[in-house]
Amino acid sequence: MEKKLKVGVLGATGMVGQRFIALLEDHPWYEVTTVAASLRSAGKTYEEAVGGRWKMDTPMPEAVKKLIVANVNEVEKVAAGVDFVFSAVDMSKEEIKKIEEDYAKTETPVVSNNSAHRWTPDVPMMVPEINPEHAAVIDAQRRRLGTKRGFVAVKPNCSIQSYAPVLTAWKEFEPYEVVATTYQAISGAGKTFADWPEMVGNVIPYIGGEEEKSEKEPLRIWGRVENGQIVPAAEPLITTQCIRVPVLNGHTAAVFVKFRKKPAKEQLIERLVSFSGVPQKLHLPSAPEQFIQYLEEDNRPQVALDVDFERGMGISVGRLRPDTVYDWKFVGLSHNTVRGAAGGGILCAELLTAKGYITAKDN
Repeated sequence: MEKKLKVGVLGATGMVGQRFIALLEDHPWYEVTTVAASLRSAGKTYEEAVGGRWKMDTPMPEAVKKLIVANVNEVEKVAAGVDFVFSAVDMSKEEIKKIEEDYAKTETPVVSNNSAHRWTPDVPMMVPEINPEHAAVIDAQRRRLGTKRGFVAVKPNCSIQSYAPVLTAWKEFEPYEVVATTYQAISGAGKTFADWPEMVGNVIPYIGGEEEKSEKEPLRIWGRVENGQIVPAAEPLITTQCIRVPVLNGHTAAVFVKFRKKPAKEQLIERLVSFSGVPQKLHLPSAPEQFIQYLEEDNRPQVALDVDFERGMGISVGRLRPDTVYDWKFVGLSHNTVRGAAGGGILCAELLTAKGYITAKDN
């Protein structure tokens, strides 16, 4: 790319906003030129606004420290200085839906980490290796919004990343019933152990709204484009439990699957390790070279050893074995704030850039 696109991060001071900024440092296509947050942060430098709340394990990038934080609600002003934005705002669902569409209506594409638009029929919800064809609904969305280049695209919930790609790799064997229990890191709630000391040595068997997302969102990802909308798939039937565990980063899933066609273990493993998609074909900057790895050891995947596979953009799978009630069971692991949040959003933006949906505003 001859000239980097100018990027804004909405909700830049929160944990996912910080992850966007950390991952975008030295990005070959994008440059963070604008950071926006709530009124209480506006007018401060980014370094001042974040203060001692920088939650990443890498230092704050020098290039953003002195950027003056804009008021995220001053849509026209923020949009004027960027080619597109990443959204990680912390508002009510209705407020998020409105503000993201308001940005789109300024002809500024929005790639969102939020859940507000995940079920808007003409908004693509994408895991780029799985459903890049869903970008086609952007044309219908632009007609609805009255825009030429503005639109909203979203990435799905972080909790499904550790099993939805696996089931996609096994699609030819027709999985039709799935039980998944996810063991979810505290960073999924935007917390560290310093923020949430009661999670040390603790397990909480409830995460609000998470089970419905975990059961329904994969079906939308596997859906089809019809008349400018996404029609969700009917199968597989998925039931889940979502549990908060004392881990900083990394969502683990224990999954049981029934198949109509009966695969052998060797077939299942081969489909996992060979599975790739458009991001790999296009060599997008954030794409993992290997999307899914299979680990033979009985005690893998482990958060401590495997969460950073492919810079946090890959999925790790292990303990694939026959089940006495279901056909097969396995354990999956994904990095919830990289692949599951900001990194997945950046990969979506890269795909949309490569496909011509995101361009410089002066084009």
